[in-house]
Formats: sequence, structure tokens, C-alpha cells
Amino acid sequence: MSSLSPEALYFRSVQHAYDTVAEDYAAYLPDTRAEAPLDLAMLDAFAEAVRCEHDARVLDAGCGTGRMSRYLAERGCRVTGVDLSPGMVAVARRDHPGLAFTVGSFTALPYPAGRFTGVLLWYSTIHTPPAGQARIFTEAARVLRPGGHLLVAFQAGEGTRDLAEAYRRFGHEVDLRRFRYSADQVAAQVEAAGLRELTRLIRRPVDTERDDQVCLLARLG
Repeated sequence: MSSLSPEALYFRSVQHAYDTVAEDYAAYLPDTRAEAPLDLAMLDAFAEAVRCEHDARVLDAGCGTGRMSRYLAERGCRVTGVDLSPGMVAVARRDHPGLAFTVGSFTALPYPAGRFTGVLLWYSTIHTPPAGQARIFTEAARVLRPGGHLLVAFQAGEGTRDLAEAYRRFGHEVDLRRFRYSADQVAAQVEAAGLRELTRLIRRPVDTERDDQVCLLARLG
């Protein structure tokens, strides 16, 4: 019998899933070609807001294989990436050797308060159940300095989607679910953490997407 809590066991399964698929994930999504122009416009707005500060220090929380870290670095941000999966971090370090990546949880970020001017949560909150959502945004607010910006992107909707079939096409058997939230639900969590929503983008699905996509930009203080 495992001594780990159900929550810890769940996140261990998420970690294992991404360790398993890391190489194929990087090959399938090597850069931002999967993002719609509107998504990139929100990323550019975030980078511009962060660059207005003196050091443009950004945390890419849930960085995966580092493709968004690279995108922001190319736009003048000083990026640090953190991810739960050692396998994803290993690929990020290999593919983006000029950037810093570490293994860690964004529900307990390994950084002091006020360290960053920006925090990016690019589709990295989607595997966290409702009960854990508040901790994500509380931690993001903690490591932001006053006036810092948060950008969070996610698929909108209700309930969960099973992602096992998507990865089975690449020959992987993993247990991985995606939780869906409305824009208003996430905005409420962001504001409860002390951030103020500045703008949001909600766009309809394109290509193989099945859900509306949301980008929400907020500011601390």
C-alpha cells in the first residue's frame, strides 16, 4: 500500500505520462507552429508588458520541452522554465541549451517571493483538478513582483477529456486527463489570488481542436 496521498499519486501519474511521451512531444511540437496567430498575439502582448520592467524576468511554469520559453527569450525576456516532468526538462535542456530549466511543481514553486516580472501558464494548468486550481494562482502571485503580469492559456469547457487515445497513436499507453474550466472560473481564481484581469481572448476551435481556447492576461497590483 502506497503511503502517498491520492493527490500525490495523481500528479505522479501525470509526471510519468509526460516522462514517457517527452521525445515524441518535442518532435510533434518543436516550436509555436501549432499556435494560432491570435494566441501568438497574446504571447507578444505579454512579452511586451514584461519588457517594460527593468529585467523582464519570466517564469514559464509548466514549460514542457521549452518551446514557449524559447519564443519569449527571442522577444527579449529572461526566461526560467520549471516543469513537473524530469523527462520534459531533460529534453528542454538539450534542445534549448542557452535557457535555464528545473524540475518542480508550480503548486509549490522553488523560488522566493517577488522573483519574477512575468509568469506564463501556457496550457499547464489543465491537468490539475478543481481542488488544486487555487494553489496554482496563489503561487504565481507569490513569485510575481508588484506590477508583474500573468498569462494563462487553457481549453474552455466543462468536465474532463481522456487524452490516452491521442498518445496511443504515438505508441504510448499513458493515463492522462485534461480538466476544462470556463474563462469566468479561471478569472475568478486569478482575481482571488490578488491579480487583476486586464484582458481575455476566447476563440473558437481550429484544425483538430475540440474546445474553445482561452488566453487571460492579468496584473498583480
